[in-house]
Amino acid sequence: MRRKLEYAAAWPFIKILGILPRPLSRAFGIALAQAFYLLHVRLRRVGMRNLELALPETSIAERKRILRGVFTSLGRQLAEVCQFPKYTRENVYKIVEYDGLENFQEAYARGKGVLFLTAHFGAWELSAFAHSLHGHWLHIVMRPMDNLYLDRLIQSYRTMHGNKTVGKDDFVRGLLAAMKCGETVGILMDTNMTPPQGVFVDFFGIPACTASGLARIALRTDAAVVPGFTIWDKSLRKYRLHFDLALELIRTGDLEADIVANTQQFTKVIEDYVRQYPDQWLWVHRRWKTRPEGQPPLY
Repeated sequence: MRRKLEYAAAWPFIKILGILPRPLSRAFGIALAQAFYLLHVRLRRVGMRNLELALPETSIAERKRILRGVFTSLGRQLAEVCQFPKYTRENVYKIVEYDGLENFQEAYARGKGVLFLTAHFGAWELSAFAHSLHGHWLHIVMRPMDNLYLDRLIQSYRTMHGNKTVGKDDFVRGLLAAMKCGETVGILMDTNMTPPQGVFVDFFGIPACTASGLARIALRTDAAVVPGFTIWDKSLRKYRLHFDLALELIRTGDLEADIVANTQQFTKVIEDYVRQYPDQWLWVHRRWKTRPEGQPPLY
């Protein structure tokens, strides 16, 4: 019953954001997100704590500015997701344009599969959606939403143009099968994990338990690991889907050490993007919740 009520409460906003012209939809989405920022004390507290840990040199005023920017980013993305049914290959350029597509194409041409390294950054939902509109469908690894009805709706949007979802329970088998077929998999690897699925690597200089599956699969299959982030560009007033060159994997012959070293390398890529665009990362997630044995909690 609770899930049905949550869906019923969200449905009018989803419909409104989907029907409105795009500029109005964005404005409405941002306004909703800012209202949520003001009302949700716990998320504000988590965000401010994360910024204190990661960016101790910033002032309290600057941390508040960044955090409000995060909710602006979330509201903007919410509006775009609700507008997904309107977008086609012919008009999606108005919302997102490629930057470095040749890096993805070069990696894909190797034929060993592509692991799309990304994070809860910018418009992560738009990344896979826009890419699929251009004929580059991919597998998306993600946890289902808690609300079954909203999950079904969002899943239908995500897979509208050929994308497929991979549940975390079927993570390894799904990735190995995709790499064997030379396909592409998108992985958000910036969330808190627990051992043994996660290993501790530094994120902003603080040990963070981080998913090691991407490194394990890449080392096992020699798939290309390509960083890709959908960044809001203020000057363009739209997003850039940016691909970096494929990363060079660290191979020393010690598999477990290489898994940790490559997980650290991947995490450093995410950190560099967050430092460059701090108001586009999801600071309200308790990223450092899991602590190394013997260390006190940070929240």
